[in-house]
Order: sequence, then C-alpha cells, then structure tokens
Amino acid sequence: MKGDGRRDGHAVVAGAGIGGLLAARALSETYGRVTVVERDALPQGGVPRRGVPQSHHSHGMLSRGFEVLEELFPGLGEDLVAGGALVCDAQADVRWFNDGHELRRAPSGLPCLLVSRPALERYLRSRVAALPGVEIHERCEVLEPLAAGDGTRITAVRLLRVNAEPQTVPADLFVDSTGRGNRGATWLRALGYEPPQEERVDSELVYVSREYRRRPGTVDADAYVVGASAAAPRGGVALSGEGDRWLVTLFGMNGDNPPLDPEGYHRFAERLPVPDLHRLLTRLEPLTEPRLMRIPVSIRRRYDRLERLPQGYLVFGDAICQFNPTYGQGMTVAACEAIALRDCLAQGSGEQAVRRFLRRATEAADVPWDMSVSADLRFPFVNGRRTLRVKLLNRYVARVHRAAAEDTEVGRAFLWVANLKSPTRRLFAPRVLARVLRRRPAAAAAIAEPLEPLEPLDRAERVERVEPVATEAQPERPAAA
Repeated sequence: MKGDGRRDGHAVVAGAGIGGLLAARALSETYGRVTVVERDALPQGGVPRRGVPQSHHSHGMLSRGFEVLEELFPGLGEDLVAGGALVCDAQADVRWFNDGHELRRAPSGLPCLLVSRPALERYLRSRVAALPGVEIHERCEVLEPLAAGDGTRITAVRLLRVNAEPQTVPADLFVDSTGRGNRGATWLRALGYEPPQEERVDSELVYVSREYRRRPGTVDADAYVVGASAAAPRGGVALSGEGDRWLVTLFGMNGDNPPLDPEGYHRFAERLPVPDLHRLLTRLEPLTEPRLMRIPVSIRRRYDRLERLPQGYLVFGDAICQFNPTYGQGMTVAACEAIALRDCLAQGSGEQAVRRFLRRATEAADVPWDMSVSADLRFPFVNGRRTLRVKLLNRYVARVHRAAAEDTEVGRAFLWVANLKSPTRRLFAPRVLARVLRRRPAAAAAIAEPLEPLEPLDRAERVERVEPVATEAQPERPAAA
C-alpha cells in the first residue's frame, strides 16, 4: 500500500455496487491497478440487477452524500440532472411528516439528489471504469483472499469466472465490499482470524414499492417522506426521479406488511400516520405492479475492535454496517468512507493505513447508527437495550418534531443533523433547545379534509409563505480530486 504519491500495486475490490465503486474511486489515487469483480452480469442501462434486489425500491442520497459524490466525481449532479434526476432543497421541496407532524417548509441550504439506485449505479460505474488503471469484471466471483505462509499478509485472491477454472490473481490489498450478503466471517476464519463482534437490530421491516407516472408541476413537492410513529408503525416515501416517474415505497413492521395487490396497496397507504401520501397516490397513474422486499436485520460489524487482521485486508460499506434503509443513510455513509479511505492512504501505507481507515469508518457510522437504532427502539416489538439515554433522546426528538411543525429553525436544525451535515449536538444548541422546550407537548395535527386536485405550480410557489430566514452558510468544499 503506497501513500507517497506513487501509483503502483494492485487492489482487488469484491463487489461492484455503490460501495465497491466508491472504494475503487478512492483506491485509484494510490494504486496503479484496481480490479473490481462482480458476480452479476452488469446491465448497460439504468435497470435493476439480480444481485441488488433493493434497487427496485426507493433510495435516499442525503445532502452530505451528494456533496461527497460531487467532490469525487466533478459534474455528477449536472450529468444526472441532464438524464432526468432532480436536485431539490431538503426542506423547501420535500414534505416531511415525523410522528404525524409536518415539518414546516422553508429554504434550508441542503441540496439533495433524487435519482434511482440503478441510474446512480450505472453512472458511477461508467465514471469508475474510465479511471486510469481501473478494470471492472462482471460474472466473476471472489472465492477467497489468500495470505502468505505465515498468514499475516494478503498476497492474492482466488477468482471464479463463469465457464472457466478458478484462477489466482496477485493482490496487495483485498477490499470486501460485498454488502449485506458478505462472507467476511468465513474468509477470516479460513485465514486463521476471528471475525468481528456484531450488533444487531431487527425491526421486522417489509418494503413494497410501485412506480407511477409523474407530471412535473402538478403537485407541490418533489418528495414525500412519511415516517413511522410508535402509534402507527408504518410509513412510506414518494420520490421523483428520471423518466418522469414517482417511485413509491410503503413499509410496515411486525407483520403489518403492505399488500401486493393494487387495491390493498392503496388501502395500506390510507392507514399511514398522515393522509397526504395516500392522497397523492389517488391522483397518479400506476405503471408497475407492487414489488416486495423483506429487509434483512440491521448489522454493525465491529472491525475497529479486532486486535488482529491480515495486512492488506480491508472492509467497506455495508460489509461494515448495514442500516435500516427507511432512514436513507447507507449510500451517504459509504460516500463518507470513500473520502476517509482516500485520505488515509494519502497519509501512509501498510497496516496503519487500514487501522486509520477503520477508525474513520467507525466515526462515519457512529451517528447514523445511533440515530436509526434509537428510532427503531421506539417500537416495543423491536428487541434491544433501551438505556436511559435512548429513552431521553427519543422523548426529546419527539418534541423536536412537534416544534418543527411551526418553527423553521428547529426543522432546519433537524434536517442538517439527519442529512449528516451537522453533528447531533446541533439539536441541543441553546437556541434550538429553548425553541423546542418552550412548546408544550401536543397531539399530532388533525387530519385535514381531502384535497381538491392541484393546479400546476412553479417551484418558486411551492414553499408556504413564512418569515424570511437566512440560509446557513455552506462549509468550504475541499478541492475536487
């Protein structure tokens, strides 16, 4: 592993999903050769593929993730918008419903990218494949990483291509970016190492998604986000995207799952904590049948706590931490890991670079993991340790949601934290704390009467007239790589 400005050595990345592509982009600045291997056949167009069943469903790219992608791939936003994606303001152009309260809309200074997972993956794949020294091999599977005689250092990777005999490829670095179905524990044991401890949370989550035709300008938002509440453990999102479509995902927990028949799907939407998403669906033309996915358990693998790892063995993305996807954190955390990996390799080589990266990856996952786990533990059917800290945090966040229905500054603070642009302590800053606590707890907003069909709106007309607010200054962006 070189960190002295020279580009040499060979890195092999297992997995050509979002995580693997981002890892390859980071590695390309240090390694002369980067080989990405993917067992799937990779589609030419922006369509779902077999190895990523979640690509049929809604994905969120938080503002911090969008910022990092623009740094790693200059021009990304402009290119994707030209292909039909949207860039919107997280507070002005999105209708957020948390615990039955709608967050009051106003400019936030948080640009978010609305694009389907297949379209984003196709774009990243094309940009990564064009990097000097990078190759992407499809229909090729990693059988195992191999170590030197004493087992302390990775020296090669055994690969199996379709209709071919296994082959051994020399490697200075092996990166496990195989996602939720990774075989890291098996590989480490075969090398003579103990796998990491795991933290698990099962929210018993089921997704059902459907596409609808989108006619721009006929509704008052680019996205709807309806969070589950303790009283109603179900929710959904509707995201605008390329092809003039809405991608709508409804989710339920604890056996209360969205049905797969179209009528049942709409009846489930009617049972969400607020009626607004259901009203949207009644105005839209469906384009596909509902499609189901059972979400695996959320897992955090504590590689940062291992005393021993083979030199040249690195783990990335969902192979480290797979989140409850309803909070839209996974792709953004992977983007943050890519920046961390690039910077750690620039500082030096060898085992210390891996250790530095694992510490940085742990820091990148800490806040989103704590946020999602604490939110999951609101539900009595979710197993987990409900510490006093978790209970107090959930009570306070519930009050944040109530205050954000009226106070744009509180809403902005919440969204900056949720989009991983500000540390959690921003929600407890004296000014925000005072604005939250001065409002007495109140019941969720009453359900309004059904809306009449909306006339087309210009984007400038979408945000309700509220008092002018100053948009928070953006932190200075590092120079593009």
